[in-house]
Amino acid sequence: MTTEDLLATCWTTAGAADPAGADQRSPLGLRERAEAASAAGFTGFGLLHADLLVAEREHGLAGIRSILADNGLVHLELEALAGWWADGPPRAASDAVRHDLLRAAEALGAHHLKIHGDVEDGPLHLDVWAGELAALAAQADAVGARVGIEFLPWSNVRTVHDGLRLVEAAGHPAGGVIIDVWHTERAHTPPAELAAVPLSRIVGVELNDADALVLGTLYEDTVRRRRLCGEGSFDLPGIITALRTAGWSGPWGVEILSDAHRALPVHEATETAYRTAAAFLP
Repeated sequence: MTTEDLLATCWTTAGAADPAGADQRSPLGLRERAEAASAAGFTGFGLLHADLLVAEREHGLAGIRSILADNGLVHLELEALAGWWADGPPRAASDAVRHDLLRAAEALGAHHLKIHGDVEDGPLHLDVWAGELAALAAQADAVGARVGIEFLPWSNVRTVHDGLRLVEAAGHPAGGVIIDVWHTERAHTPPAELAAVPLSRIVGVELNDADALVLGTLYEDTVRRRRLCGEGSFDLPGIITALRTAGWSGPWGVEILSDAHRALPVHEATETAYRTAAAFLP
């Protein structure tokens, strides 16, 4: 349906994994998920830190790389790092995840690591955060990857403009933003404003859809009620046109989180996610 590369983000293939739970691990094995993504048409794959650790125990990093290669999954996203700005015990926990992600990124040839801001909406001290982001971007660059901050409208990095301000203050070329259209729409960012985002600062893009009305908190709405592309209220043609004007040509991530999606067999869920997104990328 499309000649463009699409990446199945981690939740799109995770089956009945609970993103809001204490244990976010997928009940599905890496091989089954990779095969489902490949069969659907995806050429990229996302892997959560918790699932990365499980897969490494089962297959080793070399085995993970072989599974991805065997299924034609050439674009790899690893997520997600929080607390990278912190100190004390939260920073120690964050640094342990950082070590795992950087080590895997180098071994697996990952394109980027996904990070986010403070979901408790704590203060953002720009000079401190910019220095921390620059250091993290330098570490990612040293292993051949980039760092993309995903702005979240309930966090202290709410909008694409907040993300760009932080990334520009950090000043490292390996740093940029992940543009998830759910977050731009829920933050009320007009699609046309995405056309002005510097291409050099776009690390990744994620497509999905949602109803016009938010039910519950923004977090509840994003993890329980996302829609397949074309089944909600988003102006996906306008958003995609704006991102293409900015110069983005893929891979286009597809991130579907919903109770309905998690209830489907992984091959059906992944095929539907691919087909509905590809319809907007002729």
